[in-house]
Amino acid sequence: MTDLDLCYLPATTALAMFKARTLSPVDLMQAVIARAEAVEPKINALTYRYFDEAMDQAKTAENRYARGSRTRALEGLPIGIKDESYLKGKPTSGGSLIQKDQIFDSTSPINGRILKAGGIVHARTATPEYSCATFTWSRLWGVTRNPWNPAFTPGGSSGGAAASLASGTSTLCTGSDIGGSIRIPAGATGLVGYKPPYGRNPDDPPSNLDYYCHTGPLARTVADTILLQNVCAGPHPLDIASLRPKLTLPASYAPAKGMRIAWSMDLGFFEVDAEVRRNTLAALDVFRELGAEVTEVDLGWGPEVLAAGTTHLRHIFGAMLARMLPDHADQMTTYTRAFAEDGVTSSATDFVETMEVANRMYHSFGPLMERYDVFICPTNALAAVPADYDHSRDRLTINGRDIENRFLGWVMTSPFNTLSRCPVLSVPSGHATNGVPTGIQIVGRSYSDASVFRAAMAFEQATGGWYRSASTRPTI
Repeated sequence: MTDLDLCYLPATTALAMFKARTLSPVDLMQAVIARAEAVEPKINALTYRYFDEAMDQAKTAENRYARGSRTRALEGLPIGIKDESYLKGKPTSGGSLIQKDQIFDSTSPINGRILKAGGIVHARTATPEYSCATFTWSRLWGVTRNPWNPAFTPGGSSGGAAASLASGTSTLCTGSDIGGSIRIPAGATGLVGYKPPYGRNPDDPPSNLDYYCHTGPLARTVADTILLQNVCAGPHPLDIASLRPKLTLPASYAPAKGMRIAWSMDLGFFEVDAEVRRNTLAALDVFRELGAEVTEVDLGWGPEVLAAGTTHLRHIFGAMLARMLPDHADQMTTYTRAFAEDGVTSSATDFVETMEVANRMYHSFGPLMERYDVFICPTNALAAVPADYDHSRDRLTINGRDIENRFLGWVMTSPFNTLSRCPVLSVPSGHATNGVPTGIQIVGRSYSDASVFRAAMAFEQATGGWYRSASTRPTI
């Protein structure tokens, strides 16, 4: 096995090899660090790096395996942590000049669980400033690029996490998803990304009380996603919204034969790129071949769905950022400042309307899902936008048509933040001709996490998986 093969080794395989003593955590960490040093000048997925500290921890993990000591769920794995959550005693920049030197005195709930499970944080992964964009660049860290085609974005806001996994510089990564920030980059880089139902994983205040907001895993395989999700999930004493009892996902599932799958290409209102359509239809054919019943449905949704999602984010998230305008407007990126200024204009009446739209959406979706196990649609309506795209200034076109909502108009994720109790898993569906991957979202009934993993596991097995060989990885 080459060092590059080690960099793309599934986490579950690495753990099995650690236990069998056919691979050392030190060897894996060395390979990942060497890979980062080689590709980071091109990709720029990482912010703060802790390579020396990580090597010391890898040696400690190696000794635990060598002694036959009890090992933990993530013992010795290199894990990238999104640079918006906290690690006690270390900086968290949020991609912003405003807090670039800020050291935090607490550790975020899921980060604490990862550390307790033996995961090794070798690096932080890049985000757009304050995670308020569907691409990943900032004045502080520069442009993060898609390993499949560096001219394009890996998506956002967990774009650094996705670019790191796709380029082989982490084994697992964390993300957060308030408008698609896990699923968008998963779709754009050919990864598996999970938005759990609201409350399944704990979060930091005040985001934990925003029901659009979810923390969750990104990985290269469905099994790896389950591994990290099971570490992150469960009630936390500092998060009143976190659910009890803890849900532990099984590692294996029944075949897809007999599953009832509903699908929509455009959710009733998105302009969807022709290549995304092609790959989505091909993915649906895979499910048919597996023996699933696949039915196109009309959700009865319209443009008000996207407008409501945008308004919700502007009212809560934009208003949070707006508090910094008086003192820090000149330090903000163009897109963050525009978002904050929009937040000032939002009213309580606007917010109430978003709740009314959410209820109308579920009055359609909820009864529909009584007849189906999962629902499928594209993850992103376009494979990706340029790496330096700025929705506050740049034109957005799909199929030659101008898209009015330049913020969320190229991604199909935010409706399922509005329906926040539904689990959603993004898995790869193919590639566009520019090399950038495309993805599908597998959506479950409210709090029915296992159903989306059953469908995804069957799909992954049928397609042969992703990143398994040199021919299925980026050539960077």
